[in-house]
Amino acid sequence: MEVFDVAANIEDKLIERVRSLAPDKQRAVLDFVEDLAEPESKNLWDKIREIMESVPPEAWEGTPTDGSINVDHYLYGAPKREE
Repeated sequence: MEVFDVAANIEDKLIERVRSLAPDKQRAVLDFVEDLAEPESKNLWDKIREIMESVPPEAWEGTPTDGSINVDHYLYGAPKREE
């Protein structure tokens, strides 16, 4: 029963601490715990897709579509190349 008591004590401490946090901090804790509880890790592309889906569509409107061709323009100010 000792292991159960320790686990219950940890759970009680976690609940107490989380309840004392602001709602935005509670959400961050929940996100963290959910990440820990996921059975298998996601590959890089799945993580990138999740991040991209969390960005509102209007935020992508100003994103250059010719970045691979004009990378030197966007990074260093070189003249733009035609597509």
